Amino acid sequence: MKSTLKFLSLIVAALAAVTFARAADIDGKWKAEFDTQVGVQKYVYELKLEGDKLTGKATFERAEQKGTVDLLEGKVTKDEVTFVEILNYQGNEIRIVYKGKLAGDELKLSRAVGEFATEELVAKRVKAAPAK
Repeated sequence: MKSTLKFLSLIVAALAAVTFARAADIDGKWKAEFDTQVGVQKYVYELKLEGDKLTGKATFERAEQKGTVDLLEGKVTKDEVTFVEILNYQGNEIRIVYKGKLAGDELKLSRAVGEFATEELVAKRVKAAPAK
């Protein structure tokens, strides 16, 4: 009986470690360029996972604007990713809600820009340059 409980505990711990390791692959920089109703937008997302909480920031170029914004309400569950960007437009805050899946070096996202538009994009992992 004790050996069965010990064995089951080891299996649960191993599965938890595999799940965490899989989700942890999101740390780093991700680059995306996508077309929208207001033109091409370029983003670099810098993401960090602690437990299931995702934090980060996004640097963007859109509609002749450049800037950086904090990413909020981030969460990762297995390969499912969600986070929020707040867009300030003419004094109004518009929530951009991202939902997607992590697939290796690609982050496939759908983003809902308030109630105005939904856009699909793929962010690709930025690989570190090899040391010289």
